[in-house]
Amino acid sequence: MSQAYKSYSTWSSSVRWFHWINVLSVISLIFVGLLMLYKKELGITSLDAKIGLKELHAVIGYVFATNLFIRLVFAFIGPASARFSAFLPGKRFMQELNSYRASLKAGKPQQFIGHNPLGKLAVTALFSLLIILAFSGLIRAGTDIYYPPFGSAVASYVAAEGTDPASLIPYQKEGVNSDKMASLKAFKSLFGKLHLYSAYLLMFLIIVHLAAVVRAEVKEGDSLVSSMFSGKKMLNEKPQDE
Repeated sequence: MSQAYKSYSTWSSSVRWFHWINVLSVISLIFVGLLMLYKKELGITSLDAKIGLKELHAVIGYVFATNLFIRLVFAFIGPASARFSAFLPGKRFMQELNSYRASLKAGKPQQFIGHNPLGKLAVTALFSLLIILAFSGLIRAGTDIYYPPFGSAVASYVAAEGTDPASLIPYQKEGVNSDKMASLKAFKSLFGKLHLYSAYLLMFLIIVHLAAVVRAEVKEGDSLVSSMFSGKKMLNEKPQDE
């Protein structure tokens, strides 16, 4: 039997700040990434423009990676809603998942202060992809345009004898050891493909995530969207994770 709506504290401010900074940075990275991917079709042909897009992508990537790093720190030391236990599947996960699926089939979906079991799976997948994208992106920033944290080591590796690594210009052959650059290309190509296909998968999961949020908002009344702004959920059933 449904009860009157009751307010529950849910996402801490650290979780909410991470979420919205992550949303903005991911959207920006996808936009700039698509410009880079289709630069020829868009008439972007000059080397300066190519480097400029890479640099912009890298700068936004630093915001994205820093925000993700802080979020992972809070997963260890933050409040309960920020901890790994709030979104990673636990020991009783399959039991919780089966119970939740049964409630959906019965037309009386269970309500949760935090993530429902399907939401935990989605968040786990999203976090895994974000970590892969952050790491592979930092690798490509170092190998493509000699940006930190790996750029100085890469420049020192490919610089020709007698050349100051700091003087190297991205995508220019001057001062570069051709044999070492050739070996580097295979390495960075691997991380480039990892980064690209992870980005495609992330875009797909974002669409799935948005569809699931809309469905939960309409059919389950979990007030998911508003809670990510306010940190409060309005529920009319006893939450399973109270």
